[in-house]
Amino acid sequence: MQVMQDPKVYVVDDDQGMLDSTVWLLESVGLKALPFTSGQAFLDACDGDLPACVLLDVRMPGMGGLSVQEALRARGLEVPVIFVSGHADVPIVVRAFKAGACDFIEKPYNDQMLLDSVQEALGRSSKIQVGSRQRAAVQARIDSLTSRERDVFVPLLKGYTNREIAEQLEVSVKTVDLYRSRVMKRMQAEHLPELVGMAIACGVVEPLNLR
Repeated sequence: MQVMQDPKVYVVDDDQGMLDSTVWLLESVGLKALPFTSGQAFLDACDGDLPACVLLDVRMPGMGGLSVQEALRARGLEVPVIFVSGHADVPIVVRAFKAGACDFIEKPYNDQMLLDSVQEALGRSSKIQVGSRQRAAVQARIDSLTSRERDVFVPLLKGYTNREIAEQLEVSVKTVDLYRSRVMKRMQAEHLPELVGMAIACGVVEPLNLR
């Protein structure tokens, strides 16, 4: 069983004074804060382990906050992003939210507002973590299917009847019934819609390709 890790808050700001005060605020309420003075330094250290979130300054020398956000997405890291900036013009805010930012807070910020935003982001991160673990468990069950079970599993997901699957595989309907029950048991699915939901979550089938 995987142990839930303590949440981390990455703080990325080239202003050392702002960085220190933000870290102090977070640590004062028992959060683990990891400071970085550049976007690249943060990206080099970010391992993607959840739960975590990042407080990200928009304007920094070298790599700005929006570029860091894009780099996180390119790496497939689902760390929730909260932007903190003294330059919150509308196009930047819109771009940040379109790219999936959790919040956009203007400097100088209200301490409680920042803490509330961080807690909300960490809550979102925990849900992402749980979802990732659940998908991994389902994928492990899919990987454990035998080749014959998989032969029944895929057309079953696509909406074919037992008789149609039997014709495709040139076996008896009774044989398909047997393998279908094995698939349901191995996948720990109580009914077909649950099985289909598992398969969609793991990308085995696309919702639009179902019959």
